[in-house]
Amino acid sequence: MNITKKDIDSLNAEISISVVPADYETQVNDALKKAQKQITMPGFRPGKVPTGLVKKQYGTQILVDELNKLLDATIYNYIKDNNIEILGNPLPKDRAAVDFENQKDFEFVYQVGLAPTFSIDLNDKQTFTYKTVKIDDELVEKYVKDVKRNFGKPLNPDVAGEKDVVFVDINELDETGNIKPGGIFKSTSISYERLKNEEAKAKILGVKKDDKLVINVNALYDNALDKSVSLGIDKELAETIDCDLQLIVKNIARLEDAELNQELFDKVYGEGKVTSEEEFRNKIREELGLMFNADADKFLRTEVENNLVEKSNIQLPDSFLKRWLMMANEKPITQEELEKDYPNYSKSMKWKLIENKIIKDNEIKVDVEEAKEEAKAFIKSEYARYGQAATEEDLEKISKDILSKEKEAQKIFENIYSKKVLDLIKEKCTLQTKEVSYEDFFKA
Repeated sequence: MNITKKDIDSLNAEISISVVPADYETQVNDALKKAQKQITMPGFRPGKVPTGLVKKQYGTQILVDELNKLLDATIYNYIKDNNIEILGNPLPKDRAAVDFENQKDFEFVYQVGLAPTFSIDLNDKQTFTYKTVKIDDELVEKYVKDVKRNFGKPLNPDVAGEKDVVFVDINELDETGNIKPGGIFKSTSISYERLKNEEAKAKILGVKKDDKLVINVNALYDNALDKSVSLGIDKELAETIDCDLQLIVKNIARLEDAELNQELFDKVYGEGKVTSEEEFRNKIREELGLMFNADADKFLRTEVENNLVEKSNIQLPDSFLKRWLMMANEKPITQEELEKDYPNYSKSMKWKLIENKIIKDNEIKVDVEEAKEEAKAFIKSEYARYGQAATEEDLEKISKDILSKEKEAQKIFENIYSKKVLDLIKEKCTLQTKEVSYEDFFKA
């Protein structure tokens, strides 16, 4: 077997593999024998079909299969042994021209996209904006109110107020004001705070159980999507419908805010861990800082990606990658869809190349123990979302399970590498901290 590499340009190459019978005959004969034992044909006992007949009927397909196995192993070993950095996977060229039935000697050509050569120099001359949230008393108070509401007590008041949810049966009315036969009927809920029409708000405010009221559908819902979802009607009908609705109040629900006392402190942070309102607010301030630090890192990462991708001016083998994406995509995509999505894909690949370059140049490593701790942190956060705390036994068991799955483990390791790359950038580059309000923080 003979393998050669021909560089087309700095980003594209062709790898040619010449194959003669001595390279594949043993594998093909072994595959024929295996097939002979499995194939059944009329007139022959199982496993006793003559070799010649098996070869005549299945020989070409077996040859193709064995050649593909041989070629795959050969080309990837060649790429690995010669330290060739490629993008995507090798693509066979002109395979249709091969006559598998009659040829004995073959030459297969593969097109490969080569990873570009570039350098990334991280230093204090590179400046990035590090946007943080100003955690003032007003923001802390906002979150205190959210906590009080989240741990509030459900009530069923007699009269609907501004913060209540009213449960109603809705019937569509005809032009005479009577219930329309076969018209809309739906049991649903209406939140006073979400109503935008003043007429509807005035009618809902102060209603009692079993009250009947009439509201126009377009006063109750201000867009077709809300009408479609809330009333269970087709979107097409929701676009044009204009009728009165009769609402019969079935129930009223209210969530009364929890009191700011020791009972609430214990529910939120555990018994006795917070013992005063001042400690409670300080704890919230601390948690907000941690929460927004994570968001600040996300914004910084985006700025770093955009900046380094633009300044590095990395070139990719675009034509090759587009062909590869068309072939590799699990779902068929059109050329138009590919052209539309390719700029985002290209930018993502450039950043991944930059990130890998930083990892390699700075010898960044991630060990199994770090991955285990990262998995545990993820598990803790998932438990916390449901107000629960994971035991150490749970953490050990679930983290081990996560890391035993290739894709899940890969995500864990990639997350840690990304964090370490960002930490390195924070260390080597200049960060200009910009403290902004909560409202401005999430603006583009």
